[in-house]
Amino acid sequence: MRSMLVIGLGRFGSNLALKLMELGNEVMAVDRDEEVVDSLASSVTCAQIGDCMEEKVLRSLGVANFDICFVCISSNFQSSLEITSLLKELGAKRVVSKTNREMHAKFLLKVGADEIVYPERDMALRTAFKYSAKGAFDYVELSKEYAIIEMEVPSAWIGGSLKELNVRSRHHINVIGAKSGNDVVPVTSPDYVFKEGEHLIVAGEKKNLLNLADSH
Repeated sequence: MRSMLVIGLGRFGSNLALKLMELGNEVMAVDRDEEVVDSLASSVTCAQIGDCMEEKVLRSLGVANFDICFVCISSNFQSSLEITSLLKELGAKRVVSKTNREMHAKFLLKVGADEIVYPERDMALRTAFKYSAKGAFDYVELSKEYAIIEMEVPSAWIGGSLKELNVRSRHHINVIGAKSGNDVVPVTSPDYVFKEGEHLIVAGEKKNLLNLADSH
């Protein structure tokens, strides 16, 4: 369990706070909008009304005590920039700032952000990949070349094992897990037999993943 501070409770910030709680973390959520804070108060560890552009507000939060501080300001880049800078000045261990523009990301990194997240861009990538390959359900980009996808098990694989089908050599991908319903099990043995109806978690180069998922 880790301690998280989420500043800015728009759609992204609110959903982030809720998901962090679901994953077992302690979450303090902060926004200057009283109505937004009240709506989330019962679902997070602590919710507080405050304008984090003010240094005294950030000081009162004890930002150095959090493992990660997320800056999720959507409507005002100047606010995001100043809050990111203030967090580092006040001793924040790790600051993750949200933006949707590369130019903004450069400035955020310069003033102290440790990492940038691009929720709209990432969702666009996932959506584009999902609808470009008829057998794909989800997509996570690891780098410009590599990704992980969730895909249907190819009908030709059902009843065969990882070793028998020579999956890695033939398709240049790695099957790392199998999903049935909400349960995911790691695929660690070459003797794993593929089953009808399951989904596979597969890692590899994007072009190879796209070819495989689109070959159904």
